[in-house]
Amino acid sequence: MSALPTHQLFDPRDPVFVVHEGGKLAVHATSELRDAADLSLLYTPGVADVSRAIAVDPSLADVYTSRRNTVAVVSDGTAVLGLGAVGPLAAMPVMEGKAVLFKHFADVDAVPVCMETGTVEEIVEAVVRIAPTYGGINLEDISAPRCFEIERRLKERLTIPVFHDDQHGTAIVALAALLGAVRVVEKRLGELTVVVAGAGAAGVAVTSILLAAGVGDVIVTDSRGVLGPDRADEAGLPVHKADLVRDTNSGGVTGTIGEALEGADVLIGVSGGTVAERDLMRMAPRAIIFALANPDPEVHPSVARRFAEVVATGRSDFPNQINNVLAFPGIFRGALDSGARAITEEMKLAAAHAIASLTPHPTAEQIVPSVFDERVAPAVAAAVARHAPR
Repeated sequence: MSALPTHQLFDPRDPVFVVHEGGKLAVHATSELRDAADLSLLYTPGVADVSRAIAVDPSLADVYTSRRNTVAVVSDGTAVLGLGAVGPLAAMPVMEGKAVLFKHFADVDAVPVCMETGTVEEIVEAVVRIAPTYGGINLEDISAPRCFEIERRLKERLTIPVFHDDQHGTAIVALAALLGAVRVVEKRLGELTVVVAGAGAAGVAVTSILLAAGVGDVIVTDSRGVLGPDRADEAGLPVHKADLVRDTNSGGVTGTIGEALEGADVLIGVSGGTVAERDLMRMAPRAIIFALANPDPEVHPSVARRFAEVVATGRSDFPNQINNVLAFPGIFRGALDSGARAITEEMKLAAAHAIASLTPHPTAEQIVPSVFDERVAPAVAAAVARHAPR
């Protein structure tokens, strides 16, 4: 059977397509071009003087070009939202949307850079070669485990901030939400047992930041069950999962997610799977459930509320939306303004605490501020800048 004509796949009158028509971005000039005098300053011959100065002192590029306020949003289209490997063209609307959020919330100019997928080395080389144009690199929607290696290598080779938002943005906001949630349920971070369902990009980063923040124990599960001591010698276990086996699950739990949830205080879902009610019943009293898969949470909020006192999702149509937009605009604003050469673990922790501080009296229905709270990006930027390495 032949494929349907493109026009039959969607209704172009649908508002979601109308708002995207022609793309969501455009270029505008910051200096007026009114006459020959302006032309001689903005372009030749005047621009040559600026180029000569930058050639002698490259740091002047941050003063006399747009570089310092411009971020590349880089994707190869291999893990776009919940759609999977849809490719760079289909990734473009998402990266444009990300750029809109950068501009709206933090006045950062962001440019989508969607490239054909290739080897890790090819992607790293491509980004390194275009890096002189940008003040920061935001990696987006790149599949695991390649995303870990790409980020690591870029951090080693570049002297500008590199940030994989699917990992660290999710982790920062999840920690911010947890800081609010534990106050509601009157528990302490150091006493918690947290189960992270999902060992991909977000799961790895969430686990890392929770441990850095002082959470008592984290147990990670993947599609095969708990990452416990029985998995240590598993043939073909990826490096990032082997690291999780080594660094988590201090009690040596094995088996299914049900075993992991026995007496657990918190479930954080970043897997896109489904957690059964019979397993949720095993959680501790006054539990916390963050079901962050989009658009379908691992546990529907109406179900989660039967087993947990505090429930959050990644969706905007339920209370307690855990959304990366609370983090990444302010993180890059602070990093760019401070001239940071990297985004460190201390900066991520500071960002999480800054977000949490904006909800001084959390309730079960509000543990983080709204994404439209205008205080968020400035607060995160200030916190990040204070902890930025120079």
